[in-house]
This record gives sequence, C-alpha cells and structure tokens, in this order.
Amino acid sequence: MSDLLAYYQRRASVRKFKPEPLREGDLEKLLLAAQRAPTDATAQLYSLLRISDPGLRRAISSHSGQNPQIETCAEFFLVLADVHRLRRLVEHRGGRFGHWPRTAAHFAIVDAVLAGSALATMAENLGYGIVWIGGVLNGIRQISALCRLPEGVFPVAGLCVGVPDEAPAPRPRLRRELVVHENHYPTYTPEQLEQAYADMAPMARGDWYRLLERYFAQGGTMEKREGAYQVLLARQGFDPDLPAALLAELEAQGREAGSLGQLIQRAFAQGFRSIQFHRQGHAWIEKEPQAYRGEGAPGEALAQALLQAPEERLIP
Repeated sequence: MSDLLAYYQRRASVRKFKPEPLREGDLEKLLLAAQRAPTDATAQLYSLLRISDPGLRRAISSHSGQNPQIETCAEFFLVLADVHRLRRLVEHRGGRFGHWPRTAAHFAIVDAVLAGSALATMAENLGYGIVWIGGVLNGIRQISALCRLPEGVFPVAGLCVGVPDEAPAPRPRLRRELVVHENHYPTYTPEQLEQAYADMAPMARGDWYRLLERYFAQGGTMEKREGAYQVLLARQGFDPDLPAALLAELEAQGREAGSLGQLIQRAFAQGFRSIQFHRQGHAWIEKEPQAYRGEGAPGEALAQALLQAPEERLIP
C-alpha cells in the first residue's frame, strides 16, 4: 500500500522516450492489465490498436498535431471505443442488436478509458513512462480511415509507453474541495475560483487561464475538434436520429452532416424553402417547383429526401 501511495505522489506524464523497446515479456503484462480492467455487463466495449508500423505512426502523429512521442515511444496504442464486436457477437447467435447509440458511446468510452488506464498503471509500475494523446481528435476522421475502423468504432485517445528519457515533476492539481464533494454539488465562490487559478499557475507560466482559453474558450481547440468528432460518431452509428448508411451516401455526394440539425441547415443552404415533418412518418422538402419526400423518423426521412434531390451549389 505504501508503494502505491508513493507511486501516485510522484507520477507524471513523460513526453521524451529513449529509442529502446520494452523488456521481454512486459508487453504481455501491459495487455493483461488492460484486459483485467472493469467493464460494464461483461461487454468489453473497447479495443486496443497497437500501432507498430513506423509509417502509420508518422501519419497519425501528423494528423494529431505533431506529437513526436508517437514516433519515438516503444509502444503506441490507439484506445478505441468499440461496439462493433458486440454487435457481431449478438447477431452471430441470431439476435437483433438494440438501438441505443448514445448509451453505447457512453459505456464504450468508459470501458476504453478503464482499459487504457489499467495498461498505463501497469506500465508505470514496471518503470516505463506513459503519456495520453488527446490530439488524435484533431484528425479523428483521417486517423479512423488510416486504421480502417469499421462502423461502431472510434478513437478515444492515443497512449504512448516507453523507456523515459526525462523525469518530470508531478504537475499541480486543483484543491480537493473543488473536485471531491459530498451528497450535493456545491456552488463555487469567486474566492475558490481565484484560488484554483493560483494553485494551477505553474501550468502556464503563471497564468492558467491562458491554457484554458486556448483549449476551451470560443475558437479554441475543443471547438475546432467538435465538428469532425460529431460527423465521425454519426457516420460510425452513434447518432440516434440518423442511420449511418444514409450518412455515408450523403457524404459520397459531398453532402456531409453529423446531426439532424446539420441536415436541416444543408437543406436550407441548397435553396429549399420549406421542410415539413409529418407524424405519419415522412418528410417533405420543397423548392418550387420541386418537392422530394423521404420516409421514416425525421433524420432518416430528411436524408432520403436530400438523396433524391439533385446536388446543387450551396447558397452563401
């Protein structure tokens, strides 16, 4: 127990690795740890994609915002949310897979993070360094295509493991009263928020807000990632309003969308003046003198109608 406490007191992410492989037998230990992680309802809604091809590593690094550690670490994994395998298992025995896309994304992300965290903890306890790569979301669609991810699978993060070539100090964390609560969620006071900035100041040369602004404010990194992430998840079958097959047909015609709202915007941008959804289960889009009809739930019906309409220049 004291060793585990010391581990958490000193742990820090490593971004510089020596050009050395893992010791013999250690990869098996990492994968064992990942597979022994908790999982909801025994479903194991994750996969680990071990990237050993140097060229593929370079490509993933370039699409993730140039993270050189992807190329230099001993082992690089894409940690994947994966519902594809579960669907295949259910259908293999003659079952019909349920329609629960948002719940599927939730539990698949949880399973992926639990498995990746178990692998990372084992690696660090064996003396290796690790770092998570959230930057794979910068090029999530390109990386998914490069790795041939089927419907029902998407990247959650990258994970580098290797022999460390640095010994970074642990980074600061928020005070416990800001992240651990009891019974009810609190209202943060201005004093607590300012104290948080003071505690985290070493993260960004004395001004933590600069880091938060770069990532999370309007125009920041997360906002830029959102569109591609939304489109990929819908295309992979995780949007309850839109069938992935219809989205693929639209994308093949250059009519990309990641949500029902985006489909509506696209219809108006193509000059359609009226969109009507009927309780009987169909939709009309009209642009005099043409009108097109689709059947099914709103997203499915609208997608069908747009597929019937000739593609036209978008109205600025």
